[in-house]
Amino acid sequence: MKFLVINGVNLNLTGKREEGIYGSETLDEINRELGEDCKMQGHEAEFFQSNLEGELCARIQEADGKYDGIVLNAGAYTHYSYALRDAIAAISVPVVEVHMSNIYAREEFRRKSVLSEVCRGSVVGFGKNSYLLALRSFML
Repeated sequence: MKFLVINGVNLNLTGKREEGIYGSETLDEINRELGEDCKMQGHEAEFFQSNLEGELCARIQEADGKYDGIVLNAGAYTHYSYALRDAIAAISVPVVEVHMSNIYAREEFRRKSVLSEVCRGSVVGFGKNSYLLALRSFML
């Protein structure tokens, strides 16, 4: 199987910002671990990060028919990006939404996801393991 892991706005700062919430590992370190785990399972993973909403939408659209699943951490776009929601709804590849923090235990504005309704599922609150759990969900 082939997977695409997409990280959105500000996730390039993982390991540098709010370590108590997001941990001290960088996004590159997390991606390396995820890639190695996929390889050990006999699968492949590619990684993409952008702070730009349009680039994220374009990457989702380009993924249609090329991947068995997408793992998406849209960051703050989760809470208000109808453009990302529409891009997910327009493709046939299943998407699992992830968040390292438990968005339902944080500020009120973070508790609503406009993406969840068009995603296969959501994994929240397990730090970097949220990504791993989302990837494993495709392998079941």
